[in-house]
Amino acid sequence: MDQVRVAAWASDPIALTGLINHLKARPELLVLPRARRGEAAVLVFAVGEVDREAVAALRAASAESPAAIVLVAGHVDPAHVGLLADCHVSAVLPRTALDRLTASVLAAARGRSSSLREQVEAMAGEGGGAALTPREVDVLRLMAEGWDTAEIAGKLCYSERTVKNVIYAMTNRLNLRNRPHAVAYAVRAGVI
Repeated sequence: MDQVRVAAWASDPIALTGLINHLKARPELLVLPRARRGEAAVLVFAVGEVDREAVAALRAASAESPAAIVLVAGHVDPAHVGLLADCHVSAVLPRTALDRLTASVLAAARGRSSSLREQVEAMAGEGGGAALTPREVDVLRLMAEGWDTAEIAGKLCYSERTVKNVIYAMTNRLNLRNRPHAVAYAVRAGVI
């Protein structure tokens, strides 16, 4: 099977790096550099929410290339479905659903897609796909900066026990092995 040519765009450089690394790990995908984005069969966009910057980037990409777009987002307003369709978006995934990204890219490359409205409504029903609570994201950001449990507790005005409970609950719920794995998960999901 030929590799599907894919290019990536993200609203911040750390999320872009995580997204590119995730895509490069898949043998069925060939990640193109930004300069060759016009040659991609599928463009993958990662954004926190569909805001002015994201809309401008989607419009520019759809004007530059007829490629299908897979949008990975933290939140999508159902009112934006028409706009997304106009910008060649064929799939919308929550940021925490990177396990479904490759299948979505391959389906988009083959011209297969399900209803955008259904996908966006499903995200809204899942709470925007937020597998991480705001408290967990705060703890993860500080862990990523190298803070220990006591420092995180002091910074967030929690007890050390609360911080440990947050980490324990999150790692168990998401089947993460340890703190570095949790930080890597959050980076790949684009939440930190």
